[in-house]
Amino acid sequence: MTYDPIGRMLITPEDREGPERARRLRGLGLGDRPEPAFDALAGRLARLAGTPYAAVNFLGEEGQFFAGLYTPAGPNAVRGLARSLGFCPHVVARRKALVLEDVRDFPRFAANRLVDEAGIRSYLGAPVTAGGGMVLGTVCAGDTEPRRWGRAGLDMVKSLAAEVTADLHRREDGLP
Repeated sequence: MTYDPIGRMLITPEDREGPERARRLRGLGLGDRPEPAFDALAGRLARLAGTPYAAVNFLGEEGQFFAGLYTPAGPNAVRGLARSLGFCPHVVARRKALVLEDVRDFPRFAANRLVDEAGIRSYLGAPVTAGGGMVLGTVCAGDTEPRRWGRAGLDMVKSLAAEVTADLHRREDGLP
C-alpha cells in the first residue's frame, strides 16, 4: 500500500489478488512482452477517443505492464510502471470502470506522478477479466486536457475491454 505522507490517504489500493493474477498472466504468456494485437487495439482506442495515450495494461504483483501501448513516444516507449503510479490499479481493485474527467479534482489522483511527468489530466479505463471473473488488467485512455468522456466514451472503452476479455478467454480455452 502507498499512503500520502500528509493525509494518510490510500493512494494505491490493496491488491490481495496480486499473486494469483501474476500466476494467471504467466500461464497466459502475458504481462512481460508487447503484444502486436494489443498495440493495434490501443492505437484504435487512441484514434476513436482522440487521445495521445491508450493502453492494454496488465498488473502483476509489483508492477504494471503495457502489453498494448499507444503514446506520443512511439513503439519504443517504456512499457513498465510501478504499481503505485497511474490509475489502472484502482480499476482493478474496484472491478469496474473508472472515469476521471479532471484528475486534479481528486486528491487521491492529483498527487500521482503521471499527472506532472506525463501531463495526464483525464483518464478512462475499464477492467479486463479472465475466466472466473478475476480482473487481470485494463483497457484505458489518457488525455493531457480535462475532458468529458460521456456515455459514449465509457461504452467505447468497455467495448474494447470486452474484446480483450474475449481474447483472454480464448487463450484460456487453448483456442487461437
